[in-house]
Amino acid sequence: MTAVDESGTVDDTPRDPDAVSITINGRTVEARRGEWIIAAADRTDEYIPRFCYHPRMSSVGMCRQCLVEVEGPRGPMMVVSCMTPVAEGQVVRTDTPQVKRAQEGMIELLLANHPLDCPVCDKGGECPLQDQAFSHGAGESRFVEEKRHYEKPIPISDLVQLDRERCILCDRCTRFADEVAGDALIHFVQRGNNTQVLTFPGEPFASHFSGNTVQICPVGALTATPYRFKARPWDLEQQESTCTTCSVGCRTVVQSSRDEVVRVLGVDSEPVNHGWLCDRGRFDFQATGADARVEQPLIARDGELVETTWAAALEATARAMRMAAPGSIAVLGGARGTNEDAFLWARLADALGVTMRDAQLDDGLPASVLALASATIADACGASTVIMLAPDVKEELPVLHLRLRDAALRGGTRIVEITSHDTGLTPIAWRSVTCEPGGQRTAVEGLLADPEVAAQLASGPVVVVAGRPNLAESAGNVMSALDAVLASVPSATVLPVLRRGNVRGALALGLAPRGGVDAARILAEAALGRVECLVLLGADPLADVPDADLARRGLAGARYVVAVDTFLTSSSSRADVVLPAAGWAEKDGTTTNLEGRVTGVSRRVVARGTSRPDWMIAAELLSLLGHDSGITSLDDVRALMTASVTGWAGILSAAAPGSDGEMLTVAPDAVREQPVAVPPRNSYEFRVVMSRRLWDRAVRTSHSPALAGLAGEPGMWIHPGDLERIGTPAGAAVRVTNAHGSAVVRVSPSTAVPRGCALVPFNLGDPDLRDLVRRVDPVTDVRIESI
Repeated sequence: MTAVDESGTVDDTPRDPDAVSITINGRTVEARRGEWIIAAADRTDEYIPRFCYHPRMSSVGMCRQCLVEVEGPRGPMMVVSCMTPVAEGQVVRTDTPQVKRAQEGMIELLLANHPLDCPVCDKGGECPLQDQAFSHGAGESRFVEEKRHYEKPIPISDLVQLDRERCILCDRCTRFADEVAGDALIHFVQRGNNTQVLTFPGEPFASHFSGNTVQICPVGALTATPYRFKARPWDLEQQESTCTTCSVGCRTVVQSSRDEVVRVLGVDSEPVNHGWLCDRGRFDFQATGADARVEQPLIARDGELVETTWAAALEATARAMRMAAPGSIAVLGGARGTNEDAFLWARLADALGVTMRDAQLDDGLPASVLALASATIADACGASTVIMLAPDVKEELPVLHLRLRDAALRGGTRIVEITSHDTGLTPIAWRSVTCEPGGQRTAVEGLLADPEVAAQLASGPVVVVAGRPNLAESAGNVMSALDAVLASVPSATVLPVLRRGNVRGALALGLAPRGGVDAARILAEAALGRVECLVLLGADPLADVPDADLARRGLAGARYVVAVDTFLTSSSSRADVVLPAAGWAEKDGTTTNLEGRVTGVSRRVVARGTSRPDWMIAAELLSLLGHDSGITSLDDVRALMTASVTGWAGILSAAAPGSDGEMLTVAPDAVREQPVAVPPRNSYEFRVVMSRRLWDRAVRTSHSPALAGLAGEPGMWIHPGDLERIGTPAGAAVRVTNAHGSAVVRVSPSTAVPRGCALVPFNLGDPDLRDLVRRVDPVTDVRIESI
């Protein structure tokens, strides 16, 4: 399109065919064809009041507060700006007398039944209704009738309270639950003047994402139990940070009062979390202030851990490292700390010649997966096809589940799932192929031979979401299936869904296995007495390593164990020295999410007791061991990283608060794990699927009072037909055995589990079926017998 300006100059610049020019309050602005007037106004800082509108959900025009005046063929016309699209030459006015009167009338109607209990409402001071009553309200009401009264509050879940009389029926919570989360557990009931938001009878609001409805509620109708009556907005100090509960790396705001973290809110980061958080990441901040935190260094004396000084604990650690024979020191963990922590511990390992190191605990994919052509979350959500060779992301990486669900339902992405049981994405997957553990490659090859699937894969970009779906089988089975996909679709990229918050950063910055000596090999060496000093960096092998027997033998065989941790775990409680580490929200630094994006984590409260950041502990040990690097501050660590890591200066500047971060492209040099032949399953046995759930006995979850009771009971789930074949009723105890041992567990039916498989949630307490798992076995088969 050719344009001529006022001077007669011809502008040959091609114009975006989707761009339209509109006028808002006399100001000409560019908008995008099809977007709502309210969205265009937001981008040009022309504020239009609203309650029901949310840019991440569909528009419904419920509250009518966003009325504006649009010039039409018949003159000015009042329209709802959240449901009226822009058009070329459109003239919009948001501040005419007619608009103001209409907005005043809407506020008056909303307040007719609102209880006006602002002094005791958690939303007071940050309430859009309160603010707009002042900015767009009439100042007085003509309604003098008795207001509605309901029982208050109603606990609609363990985490959310509902005050129905405050609700303005904006439909935000119900839309989020239905459209975004896919958990339509909260909805409108009754009609007319009796319309209210409620859960279904006997069904609590048991969504993994319920806390988001509290954050987006424009009034105090929904409040979070952990925050209720804890603080006022003007009492709070806040800092942007990153959630490290899992490896998605959601952007957050951490708020504190009186040196205590009291609330975490989601930040709308376009490439990562869109403002959403899972309930675990939103509420497990309570563990930061838990009474069970390790606050002083501990040292083992006469079989018990007793408090000691930092000087004594560090000297004991340094002595053990000095006395260890060359090549007999091992480092496990580091993925729960910051990039700076991992980097300096890797420098310490380099200085001591430590080759046995691994940031994972044998429960993820090999570090070599990070060397493959990498995809981002945005790449996956914009791909034509996403192939899921991964765990149930709704349980393990919940916000990634929301992003992929949105891409499938609204973006046209087709999800192809290879799984051993139904997952959160199964109902919306374009293809969902169920296979037994060990059968992934065969399932992939069968899919690739399907002409319709082949045509779909050729239609556009392909992203493979690759992770460890089953802790009771070899990671090589997934890697073999991944190889088959990449051989057929060489242009495909990989989004590695590794588990812990900073596992990708820790692996890339020096805590990756060397020469194939990974966590399992380290524990095996320790079990043989070849590890004289084992350092656990926030690692709990006794709880996290799938082969429980290997973990026990490894920890028992290590001559000297040093634990750097925030709590006494099953592993750190057996250490010879425990060094208290500063936890999340107690230290500054950066973290790297699953796609390689580096963002900042911020200190909001003082570290408990004498706890120190991990990097500081490593720096002091370097000094005691004669390798003083002159590091006394975080800036010194970052200066050393800038000199050592390619592009780190640019990455660090992009990781400042308020930023979406920059990509870390360093890949670890790791040996590829080779798949082992999978034997056929005996028809009388069951193949075990051991997978994680969002609510388990994780350390931070267990020490967060609001979450501690959400973990389910241990058990086993099999297909109803298999339950009938065993001849035992649902919920009965059965004996589970194989060559490695036996356990008694309760069994329940589930159609989500295919015939011949047994689904066992991981880390839910005793009985622990990890005793039946061996790392050398490609799969785990068991016999189930009624008692």
